[in-house]
Amino acid sequence: MDPVDLFRQVAATVPAYGEFLAEHHVDPAKVTTPAEFAALPMTTKDGYTRRYPLPDLCRGGVIGDMIAVSSGSTGEPSFWPRSVADERVIADRFAEVFDAFSARERRTLAVVCFALGTWVGGLFTVSCCRQLAERGYPVTVVAPGTDRREIRRVLPELAPHFDQVVLLGYPPFLKNVIDTEDLPWHAWDLKLVTAGEVFSEEWRALVAERAGIADPLRGIASLYGTADAGVLGNETPLSAEIRRFLAARPETARELFGESRLPTLVQYDPGVRYFEEHEGTLLFSGDNGVPLIRYHIADEGGVLPYDRLLSFVGERGFTPSMSGPERPFVYVFGRSHFTVSFYGANVYPENVAVGLEQPEVSGAVTGKFVVEVGEDERRDRFLTVTVELMPGERPSDEFADAVGGAVLGQLLRLNSEFAAYVPADRQRPFVRLREAGDPEYFPPGAKHRYTR
Repeated sequence: MDPVDLFRQVAATVPAYGEFLAEHHVDPAKVTTPAEFAALPMTTKDGYTRRYPLPDLCRGGVIGDMIAVSSGSTGEPSFWPRSVADERVIADRFAEVFDAFSARERRTLAVVCFALGTWVGGLFTVSCCRQLAERGYPVTVVAPGTDRREIRRVLPELAPHFDQVVLLGYPPFLKNVIDTEDLPWHAWDLKLVTAGEVFSEEWRALVAERAGIADPLRGIASLYGTADAGVLGNETPLSAEIRRFLAARPETARELFGESRLPTLVQYDPGVRYFEEHEGTLLFSGDNGVPLIRYHIADEGGVLPYDRLLSFVGERGFTPSMSGPERPFVYVFGRSHFTVSFYGANVYPENVAVGLEQPEVSGAVTGKFVVEVGEDERRDRFLTVTVELMPGERPSDEFADAVGGAVLGQLLRLNSEFAAYVPADRQRPFVRLREAGDPEYFPPGAKHRYTR
């Protein structure tokens, strides 16, 4: 993608963007080089898309043929027009993932377990999977959404007629379905496509074992997607293998990413998405139902050219065995407001999640938890982790102690800031165990938040 060409097209055809540029005293005709493009004012949700009427944000002032609504988890809902042309571009990302599953040669049942309705995930995923079928992939789509009764009802009837089954949904939901539904997962050659949350490599290995996925690197793939612009990038077997290498070497990962937590690492097509870094966060430009130029999505992360990342791991003795496209990588941590600060150290949910995925405790917990910082009667701060148990499990002091030890071990291994800043006698978290579906911390059907 030539970002300057896209900029000029959007400036000429999108009423809101033309007005936005005039307010910032930008003459589009004078923007002719990448350096001048990089000096353009950023657009944001509050500073751009929420300031103008919805039609004015679209090409020619005309709303597209479908509208998705963002979840509103960080504020009021936003509306994002879509078109069939958007789906064709994004279906390429699904095609790359399904190619890793050998879905061109195998009859595949795609089971969409994202929420259905106005939200971006479910119906958009259905549309993209049907695009694969239109391209000749032997893919059949069924969409039970997040209705577990429908998942239980349709899978046993349909799965035996296919060579493999692909579940598409949010990581904690898919894990919980696999953990708790008494279905013959191992018999169905299961694959997973996830989006919406960062997961650990321990999570990938654990879920693969429980689901009977023989090759986790080729059988589980994460998408980096947003309501604003659909899917921006996708894991490939190559990016997953590099991530697994880095997961086992926290200091090497910190050297590369500048953080003690492990981000999602995906590859993207620079022909349709243009990424930039800005102070540790991501900007992107792309032609969507709402065309966006230098849009500050507020995700923490960065961009890595293909050659640079392969050289980095090669210099540290690692040569990937998996193949992948020679395209750039983008890494994404998510948003910083999902952390808590404890004695000056950032405690990331990703670090805690790895503790709950250790073999000594993983069988009895769902993977959901809430991290909080409290004060005792002496006004000393302490770290609390409230953990959801699997259905049928009951809280006990012995198991809470085991969970606390597993979480502490991974915090110290992965988070050097935590190990250095937090006094030794304050490092062990206080663990509260809650039964499955606890209405205060883990209400069924609600969007889960990992910090308070």
